[in-house]
Amino acid sequence: MGESCLAEHLGRYGELTAAEKEALDGLTAGARHYKRGTVIRQEHGTPGDIYVVQRGWIFCSALLEDGRRQIVRLHFQGDLLGLDSLAFASAPDAVTALTDADVCLIDRGRLGQLFSDHPRLGALLFAVQQVDRVTLTDRLISLGRASARGRVAALLLWIASRLRFSGLPVDDGFALPLTQEEIGDLTGLTAVHVNRTMRVLSEQSLIARSGYSLRILDTERLARLADYHDRREVLDRSWLPPAR
Repeated sequence: MGESCLAEHLGRYGELTAAEKEALDGLTAGARHYKRGTVIRQEHGTPGDIYVVQRGWIFCSALLEDGRRQIVRLHFQGDLLGLDSLAFASAPDAVTALTDADVCLIDRGRLGQLFSDHPRLGALLFAVQQVDRVTLTDRLISLGRASARGRVAALLLWIASRLRFSGLPVDDGFALPLTQEEIGDLTGLTAVHVNRTMRVLSEQSLIARSGYSLRILDTERLARLADYHDRREVLDRSWLPPAR
């Protein structure tokens, strides 16, 4: 049996010991499959499980007073979700399967023990959560200050980076299973504005689209347009405690 998707994901930040991989593998407490569109947990409902995305795309969202939806985050293979259930009595946002998705459930007790038995892993999990936090801050800045082209460009670059980090090929194009409405929910734009913006990016030879596939043609120009920074490229591991 191969290593768990969480071990594979964390291993991309630095080599793990055999004992650390075994500890991460031991966190698994079952698996579930969700069809596209399935609401995995309701906003303000029961916090639910802690789990790792094994396959597919998942998003977190919140409903505004006027009924509009804001998609806050996208999650991909290897991402650990549901940690907020350790701090809150009710779910702060909804979690939905964007595509068909498989997840591995995480045993809460074993997760707590992991921090005691393997402090380096606990510190690494904390550091990865900080990468996600700063990435979310970047998105907030983009939503508040960037043009429509900049917002969409930043989103596309981040998705490509995240897929590449998971070991998936993106240079020759990648599947983008987001509707224009969903891209709008991620960028604060209307579907009509998204369609117009994507068309402009195509006309400027920055991206190429074919159905639900997308290829980034000029990463550097797109990054300048979006003022984009790939946060996963640099992770300071010098402060991590030694492995046991």
